[in-house]
Amino acid sequence: MPGTSATRVPRLFNRSTWPEARRIADILRKETIGGALLLAAALAALIWANSPWAQTYQDLRAIEVGPAALHLNLDLATWAADGLLAIFFFVAGLELKREFVAGDLRDVRRAVVPVAAAVGGVAVPALVYLAVAGGTAAKGWAIPTATDIAFALAVLAVIGRSLPDALRTFLLTLAVVDDLIAIIIIATFYTSHLSVLPLLVAVVPLAIFAVLVRRGARAWWLLLPPAFACWALVHASGVHATVAGVLLALTVPVLSRTGAGNATEGSGPAEHFEHRFRPLSAGVAVPVFAFFSAGVGLGGLGGAAGALSDPVAMGIVAGLLVGKPVGILAATWLVARFTRATLDEGLAWIDMAGLAVLAGIGFTVSLLVGELAFGTGEAAAPVKIAVLAGSLTAALLATVILRLRARVYRRIHESETADSDNDGIPDLYQQP
Repeated sequence: MPGTSATRVPRLFNRSTWPEARRIADILRKETIGGALLLAAALAALIWANSPWAQTYQDLRAIEVGPAALHLNLDLATWAADGLLAIFFFVAGLELKREFVAGDLRDVRRAVVPVAAAVGGVAVPALVYLAVAGGTAAKGWAIPTATDIAFALAVLAVIGRSLPDALRTFLLTLAVVDDLIAIIIIATFYTSHLSVLPLLVAVVPLAIFAVLVRRGARAWWLLLPPAFACWALVHASGVHATVAGVLLALTVPVLSRTGAGNATEGSGPAEHFEHRFRPLSAGVAVPVFAFFSAGVGLGGLGGAAGALSDPVAMGIVAGLLVGKPVGILAATWLVARFTRATLDEGLAWIDMAGLAVLAGIGFTVSLLVGELAFGTGEAAAPVKIAVLAGSLTAALLATVILRLRARVYRRIHESETADSDNDGIPDLYQQP
C-alpha cells in the first residue's frame, strides 16, 4: 500500500541477509581459535614472567634483529608490536572497507547505530579514565577505548550459540568501527615525532601495491616488496607502523569485476586477501604480540593488588568495566530516543547490556596503546596488569549475562519448535 514504507519503524538490530549471516558465522568460527591462542599466549607470558626464569623472558624480548642500515635493528617485542600487528590491522582494514562498500555500513540506517555505539564506547571510557587517573596520567586516556575483536568474538562464539544473529552482527560492526577510531587515535595522538619526507615517499610503494592488486596480482613475491617498503617508510616517519597495514588494505578493491568491467558483489580481492591473511593474523600475529606484551611480573597477590591501586590502573579498569558499557548503552539509547528506532523483535535491552559489557574486553589494542603512552619499562607494569584484569573481568561478567540470556532464547526456541510440531498433528488427535 502507498505510504506503508513511510510509516515503517526502523529497527536497531535488523536481521541480516543470509550471505551476511553466513560470513559472520565463518568469522566467528575462526576467531574462536584465534581467541583461544591469544589467551594461551598471554597466560604463557604471565607464567614465564613470574617464574624463576623471568629474566630469560626479558632477555628474549630484548633480542635485536633486522638490518641496522635501514634503522630496522629492532628488538623482538618491537617487531611484534610494529611488524606483526601490521598484519592484524591489514585484516581489520580489509574488513572495514568491505563493511563500508558492500556490508551493513553502506546502509546509513544500519550504520548509524553501531557507529554511534562505537563513538560512545570510545568517548565515555576516555572521560572515565581521566576522571579517575587524573591529569598527570592523561597520556593514557585512549587505553580503555578499544575493543579486542578477536577476544570478544571468541567469547561470544563460545557462550552465545543460542543468541540472535543480530547481536553477533552488531558486535562485529561495532568492533570494526572501533578499530577505525583506534587507528585514527594512534596516528593522530601517539606520533611522538613526524618526518614528512619518509611519509611522502611511502606513497610510491603504496601506489605500486594498489596498481598491482587492481590488476589482479595475487603472488606474495610480487606484492610483499612494495608492502614492506611502505611499512618501513611509515615506520621511519614516526607514525606507528601498523597504520601502514590499514593504508595497504584500503587500496584493495572489494568488488570483483566482470569481463565488461562492471563491478559486482562477488568474491573480490579484499575477500580473497582476508581469507588468506586472517589465519595468519589470528593464529600468529596477535598471539605473538600478546606473548611479548602480556608478560609482567605481578610480585604475588600483594604486588598485583598494589599495581591495581595505581591511579592509572584504576582509570583503565574503570574505563573498561564502566565506561565501555555506559558509553555504548547511552549512545544506543539516544539513537532509539531521537530516531524512534526500536529493538528488533525478540531482543531486549538486557541483551544489549551483555554485549556492551563484552565490548569492555580491550586486550590487543589496549596493550599497544599502553606501550605507546607509557613505554615498556616499570611504568608500564600497572597498565598491563590493569588491561589484563579489566578485560578478564569484562569477559566473565559478559559470560554470566549472555549465558543467562542464551538459556532464555533456547527455551523460546524449544517452545516454538514444540508448537510447530503440534501444528502438524492430524485433526483427529488434536485436543478439542
